[in-house]
Amino acid sequence: MKIVKIAALTCVLMAPLAGTAAAATAYPVKHPKLIAHPLYEAGVLPTTTCEEPPVKRNNRQLGRAYINAMLACLETTWEQHLTSANLPYRPAKVRQVDNIPKKYCGDTFNQEDDSEAYYCERTGTLTFEVGEGYLDDPTDLWMLYQAGYMYGYHVQHLIGIAAAYEVVRYRNKSELQEQQRRYSLQRDCLAAAFIKSVWPLTGRTGKDWSYFLTLPGGDTSEKDRRWGKESSVGYWLKRGFATADPASCNTWTAASAKVA
Repeated sequence: MKIVKIAALTCVLMAPLAGTAAAATAYPVKHPKLIAHPLYEAGVLPTTTCEEPPVKRNNRQLGRAYINAMLACLETTWEQHLTSANLPYRPAKVRQVDNIPKKYCGDTFNQEDDSEAYYCERTGTLTFEVGEGYLDDPTDLWMLYQAGYMYGYHVQHLIGIAAAYEVVRYRNKSELQEQQRRYSLQRDCLAAAFIKSVWPLTGRTGKDWSYFLTLPGGDTSEKDRRWGKESSVGYWLKRGFATADPASCNTWTAASAKVA
């Protein structure tokens, strides 16, 4: 199993509820830009052609080229989709680094893995550190998924979902983490919807997708449950791939059991 280690960096914090106001907020999330966004009415993603460049095990240069090529495909798809729906669009900036800086996007953090990716909302920049975690088996669709998941941050930011998420209030840690899971699982679903929109990729079959579904792991700690259980991640990946339609990715109105 592979564990998602990716994040968006922003200076905005979600606001806890205080005092009796907490009783006014209930599951699921009620913010209109989350539960009834125009994205859900825009239809399926356009069918486009995306060619995977060659990759080799532990070859960082080819791995970076692969990520860049997949991001170019994502730009093509999302530019068409968002502009046709009269939603905001601008391309993401992309950085490839040997190591994620300790100080990045106004934040400070410690290196955890040899392969990481971050999205800086302030600059609209996707930063990738391509290492062994991505390159141990570069033919398994994992890097394509990672590119799609990270680009999902950019989409959420562009169309106001990120801003709405950041102001949603919560009563306790449990509710906060459920909101975090809704936010993350939506990106899982959008990544899978994109993959379906360019499927079948040259040389790929349904076996490749089936194998990929065995890879994503879920939360590894009961104290930090921001990504979702393995079964929840799999549910939203399958849902997005089944339709290629962002309407299938409305995690904000899903039952709590579907975003556990």
